[in-house]
Amino acid sequence: MFAERTGYIIWVNDLKAARNLEKYGTVHYISKKMHYVAMYVNADRAEEVSKNIRRLSYVRKIERSYRNEIQTEYSSDIPDKTSYYGL
Repeated sequence: MFAERTGYIIWVNDLKAARNLEKYGTVHYISKKMHYVAMYVNADRAEEVSKNIRRLSYVRKIERSYRNEIQTEYSSDIPDKTSYYGL
């Protein structure tokens, strides 16, 4: 249904040149104050795209987002006590 996406934080030297990153994936946010770009690329092409982006002259550093790997479903063996504190 939806393509699997991988997020990248790309630290840049030049914000005007950072707009060219749109041809590599979807630019989600550009921080003018801290000089970084948050973008998403397809997971099947992620390594190839990161190598190409790393070669650009205005890119300082690339960090991969681990948001996909964070557990979002929680289970608890302790019973829920919220009914004791209700009105």
